[in-house]
Amino acid sequence: MTAARHDRVVGGAATPDGISQAATDNRQAGAEITMSRASIKPARAAFAALAAGALFLTGCSSGGGGSDEGSDTKAKKQGEDVAYSFGDEKASTGPAAQVKGAKEGGTIKLLQRDSFAHLDPGQIYVSDEGALAKLIHRGLTTYKKVSDNKYEVVGDLATDSGKKSDGGKTWTYKLKDGIKFEDGSPITSKDFRHTIERKFASFMTEGPTFIESWMTGKGSVESRKELPDGPYKGKHLPKSMLETPDDKTIVFHFKEPQGELPYALAMAGYAVVSEKADTKQKYDKKPLTSGPYKIASFKSGKSMKLVRNKEWDPKTDPMRNQYPDGFDIQFGVSFEDSTKRLMSDAGENKTATSLTNSVDASSMQKVRTDPEVKKRSISGFQSYVSYLNINTDRIKNKKVRQAIAYAMPSQSIVTAFGGAGGGELAGNYISPTLVGHKPTDPFGKLKKPQGDVAKAKKLLKESGKKGMKLTFAYQNAPEWQNFSVAAADNLKKAGFNVQRKDVIADTYYDQIGKVKDNNYDIYHNSWGADWPSASTVIPNLFEGRQVQDGAANYSHLKNPKWDKEMDRIRAITNPNEAAGEWQKLADKILKEDTPSIPMHYYKTIQLFGSNIGGAYFDETLHDISPNSLYVKK
Repeated sequence: MTAARHDRVVGGAATPDGISQAATDNRQAGAEITMSRASIKPARAAFAALAAGALFLTGCSSGGGGSDEGSDTKAKKQGEDVAYSFGDEKASTGPAAQVKGAKEGGTIKLLQRDSFAHLDPGQIYVSDEGALAKLIHRGLTTYKKVSDNKYEVVGDLATDSGKKSDGGKTWTYKLKDGIKFEDGSPITSKDFRHTIERKFASFMTEGPTFIESWMTGKGSVESRKELPDGPYKGKHLPKSMLETPDDKTIVFHFKEPQGELPYALAMAGYAVVSEKADTKQKYDKKPLTSGPYKIASFKSGKSMKLVRNKEWDPKTDPMRNQYPDGFDIQFGVSFEDSTKRLMSDAGENKTATSLTNSVDASSMQKVRTDPEVKKRSISGFQSYVSYLNINTDRIKNKKVRQAIAYAMPSQSIVTAFGGAGGGELAGNYISPTLVGHKPTDPFGKLKKPQGDVAKAKKLLKESGKKGMKLTFAYQNAPEWQNFSVAAADNLKKAGFNVQRKDVIADTYYDQIGKVKDNNYDIYHNSWGADWPSASTVIPNLFEGRQVQDGAANYSHLKNPKWDKEMDRIRAITNPNEAAGEWQKLADKILKEDTPSIPMHYYKTIQLFGSNIGGAYFDETLHDISPNSLYVKK
């Protein structure tokens, strides 16, 4: 998840307070303001390097996801717990499994801090909008929970997760029968062609750009030149990129093998848009929905009401239920207020929860220790990791960078975000939510969470840079202000001359995203994957070919050795081997170049009222699943 604004992820997953940024900025600014999760975006495929081909992350379930080239090997577990596979036609058949004890009827109230900036699927790339999309939009693929430790990518509007050929350069999808938009019009392959082609239009400033880049072999900016007006003037992508030979068939052609296409298509940003009902920019406020609910009313910044979509057919949907009559969404409810209301469990709060509001940091201890409140909570990892970047253009001495790494008091940021409920110490760059994650710890951050000042002092002395000035930029939010004080104190003890510089949240990522005009030595960010693969993390953060204004390589690391290694790993088709290689490469970069220091893995705790049933933590949303909820009475 991700690309910009921090708090949690949509495609993959975060946690601070809403920073808004345009997709064209090509960044995944992890967000870090005050544990807001609605304002974050996942990693963005904005550069040609990403079009070079992705690894195969998961294998196929029984039948192999319809691949005509044999089954891939089984996926590694996500961290130590969750595994992913690509589902076949049987796995993609509806209706969704019934939730034990579920009842139909009633209305659920959703308490949200942030209003929805985008309703057009093609513009959705942040966590709160991504969660809403699960209720109102559908795409070719989606995630389905199989058990507590297993998820499948299955066909949503398609009959399976996709059939690949030509070594993974070509993928074919067939549409299910009986799929319709809310107005009763059938969903056809022409709608999906339109969905992809409109992503090239100039007004599409948000949303993912993976598929466009993969088809053209170019970065997101250059790829737009293939169809600069989108399909709106009667032009279409060539058949060498996208084919729709009949109303039921969609064929994608890519420049390089793309083993992770089923993941990309499961993003809200690629959900179907009606060709006939497309109103271009106006579609962002009143889209034609295809999910189990439709929008009855929307008052930006105030409220939204969802009601049943009678054209949705549960027989076509393998993962969504439609238990409540509707959802009433209230905006402008802070984390503190939603936490207090849900902890009270009084009145209408008994049938309330939130898509993305977390328990505020000051209440986490009570939520984790009060049995009456704890039983109405869910928790889990988000896909975001926080990092302290070192500007390698300004700090070229590796021993100085290592001294900074050893000095960092990672525990201070965990404490600032609410303790164990808000995060865990990070030993390396890769989140526990990703396939292939290993609990490595090259700089001993887990053993010495308050930092190793003595080791830092020794390294700085050896470098001959004792007394060196460090300009430390941080967001002027409480969490990062508190951390900056603790970090600066350790750095001063190690022998640095630290100058702290607070930067307002609204422009923070603009400032640290500069290359030539970046006058800071160290500064934090957070990053989340768009799906459970390090292929959407390590290249974005450390590929030398991605050093440019607005890009996610905030440390400006340029090492051709690592770029070459990334190309090698992208070419690996065995998912277990590739996942392991990403982890090895990440640890090598950390130990040998130390361009940034991993600090903590984000976690979240959410609450729900006592009359809400079916609540569970969705490992793909990194939040509560809205599709299984029901009103008990």
